[in-house]
Amino acid sequence: MSSLSFAAADATTMLRRNLKHVQRYPSIPLFVAGTPIVFLLLFVYVLGGTLGSGLGGDRDDYLAYIVPGVLMLTLTGGATGTAISVATDMTEGIVARFRTMAISRGAVLTGHVLGSLIQTMAAMLLVAAVAVLIGFRPTGSPAGWLGALGVLTLIAFSVTWLSVAMGMNAKSIETASNQPMIFLLLPFLGSGFVPTGSMPDVLRWFADIQPFTPFIEAVRGLLMGTPVEAGTMPATFIWCAVLSVGGYAWALWLYNRKSVRA
Repeated sequence: MSSLSFAAADATTMLRRNLKHVQRYPSIPLFVAGTPIVFLLLFVYVLGGTLGSGLGGDRDDYLAYIVPGVLMLTLTGGATGTAISVATDMTEGIVARFRTMAISRGAVLTGHVLGSLIQTMAAMLLVAAVAVLIGFRPTGSPAGWLGALGVLTLIAFSVTWLSVAMGMNAKSIETASNQPMIFLLLPFLGSGFVPTGSMPDVLRWFADIQPFTPFIEAVRGLLMGTPVEAGTMPATFIWCAVLSVGGYAWALWLYNRKSVRA
């Protein structure tokens, strides 16, 4: 068996381990899906009438507008769960024990990433199902819906790698639960819930350059079949590459340094 096959087998084992943790401790997956659903219902049924009229439509128009932003909130909730899971492994010393075994060095990190990615995508599908139940009707083509799913998967993958690094960098589980909170704010400070054009100049500048605005606009355009600005898709892929590579490099460096010290 080649080294690549051994690495894949080890990563699969670590993936099963992470999925079994989900069965034993379901509170985090419930939080990942539950919080965005609460935000969705709150914004649609409490604020949707007023904010929808501000967009020149009604409550249903506002529902269609905010679904991509709520999906990003689901993704950020998954990042928090990932950081907590990684920090738990680091503080309990299980990573140090893994280092004494004949397993692929990257399998531990890959198992966390794949397990978290599966959980996050399942939560996003649940949130999307609730949105459809309360009246969301994506008007894009089936190809656009598949494209949106692909973009969401790519974004989730990149943010998950960064959250793995945050979890490894945290000194405690409590710290790990706080570090990814920046992700929770970015959809609100972007175009997730209101157009960036309605913001003050400084805040609009920040909203336009931060990664979640192109993320949201790309998903919104694919789901609804609306025009997407020329630079949105390239910006989405560039940000995903930066977050993925940066998160992977940071996580691997921390893994090599901290697991030796543990």
